[in-house]
Amino acid sequence: MDANRLIALVVFLFSGYMLLDAWDKEQHPAPASAQVANTTPAAAATVPGAPAATPAAPGTSSAVPVASATGATPAAGVLTHGDRVVVTTDVYRAEFDTAGGDLRKLTLLQHLAADAKQEKLVLMQDDGVPLYVAQSGLMGTGLPNHLSTFVPSASALTLAPEQQEVALVMKAAAADGLEISKSFVFHRGSYVIDVRWQLHNTGATPVPAEAYFQFLRDGTAPPGDPRFVSSYTGPAFFTAASYFEKVAFTDIDKNKAKVPAAATDGWVAMLQHYFVAAFLPPQGVSREFFARKVSDKLYTTGVIVNLGSIAAGATRDLSVPLYAGPQEGEKLLALAPGLDKTIDFGWLAIIAVPLWHVLNFIHRWVGNWGWAIVVLTIGIKLAFFPLSAASYRSMAKMRLVAPKLQKIKEQFADDREKQNQAMMELYRNEKINPLGGCLPVFIQIPVFIALYWVLLAMVEMRHAPFMGWIHDLSAQDPLFILPVLMGISSFIQTRMQPPPPDPVQAKVMMVMPLTFSIMFFFFPAGLVLYYVVNNTLSILQQWVITRKVEQAVAAAR
Repeated sequence: MDANRLIALVVFLFSGYMLLDAWDKEQHPAPASAQVANTTPAAAATVPGAPAATPAAPGTSSAVPVASATGATPAAGVLTHGDRVVVTTDVYRAEFDTAGGDLRKLTLLQHLAADAKQEKLVLMQDDGVPLYVAQSGLMGTGLPNHLSTFVPSASALTLAPEQQEVALVMKAAAADGLEISKSFVFHRGSYVIDVRWQLHNTGATPVPAEAYFQFLRDGTAPPGDPRFVSSYTGPAFFTAASYFEKVAFTDIDKNKAKVPAAATDGWVAMLQHYFVAAFLPPQGVSREFFARKVSDKLYTTGVIVNLGSIAAGATRDLSVPLYAGPQEGEKLLALAPGLDKTIDFGWLAIIAVPLWHVLNFIHRWVGNWGWAIVVLTIGIKLAFFPLSAASYRSMAKMRLVAPKLQKIKEQFADDREKQNQAMMELYRNEKINPLGGCLPVFIQIPVFIALYWVLLAMVEMRHAPFMGWIHDLSAQDPLFILPVLMGISSFIQTRMQPPPPDPVQAKVMMVMPLTFSIMFFFFPAGLVLYYVVNNTLSILQQWVITRKVEQAVAAAR
């Protein structure tokens, strides 16, 4: 098998797998969550709690509370509504509800919606699909939780041009002797919201308490999620002991969710393609993690942080940052250990991460992600030039002896053993290794797959223009010019290869370029751009090497 056929086979199988996976999701979609989000408040959500298997931290019960501070227990499935409080910064428009003091809607002002040119991206919402909110509360007798009513410091806040931060303070009634407030602090240019709890014990006895931080979300993929490429939507956890662990909604359904054990480090996140929200408790503080199903296709996942016992006259403060924004690796890595793992670089991350760093470096130099892909592709071709050259030399020699191979095939058409012996004798005489083009290709395949995941996972490609008609490298080519060029270049490569001895195989190889073009119609433009540039460079390299081999053979005669 020559190198280009091997490449074609790998690409075909890899692409076929992705298309089959996408087709299966299309034909067997998860039940829609629209019924959850569009019902009355009494059926819009379920009061979340920690799983029964989660051990209790000292001083409190093991479950996130299901009763309000007044003692009333709402019916299952309640996401109550009060007054709205809007906070606007340079990167956010955040909407809070006085019922629970929850973050109910979060719009990213510097990112466009997947299918719109002007509308901003809504990351969280309680009035659409998917249902997705961020909640927090306290655990302990008489302490407010996400079922309590909070009184805000203002009905609306805006980060003024001269301000670096703005804070929304929300207070809730509590048991006698406690003064409690919850604050949300926004910073200029930052996708981090500091969620702060302050408890002041004015009574005469100590008060044990815990704080919990959780996401309430249904299992629906976000709008604009790519149909023909693989992406993950769901919870994830990280601790130093368990490392990075995704917990699929289907595993929660089956009670097979692998949640980390109690720890003094780590975080909980909710992932989707290009974006992540994560609660990041401070290091060294005791915490427990949970993930549970609260109704049909509705889930909670979060972390419980132990506050210990608050002595009489003492004040206890806890600040847990909430990151809610794009998966920009360098920024994520600076926020918390392992947070950059939320970017899905596939199973070849050990190769993909260095490629990602190189691509970022090139972009800082050229200033355009499309040209950065072109430069990176050229760099990869140069790095593998010796291996590619060996492969193309082997193919050139095979092409020269193709007529002789055909004669052997015709001469020993009825005797396969003699046919193989004659072919091996010809290879020895011509000093040709028929497998000489395969090893270089096998070495390049991991890089090929890793770069695929890099280009698929990078949020920087989202709505990033290249040139002319390509205004979004993360979306398919609107005019299908790149897929057509991909097909043409693949066809040229096929014609440059030694003709297969089997007529059926020859016909298949001629049809494969057309098949690739059709599949690549649905791939992100940035990914197709890489293939087009790579194919073009391969054609030039193969043409030059083939001519040199042919000239050398002619001179030797």
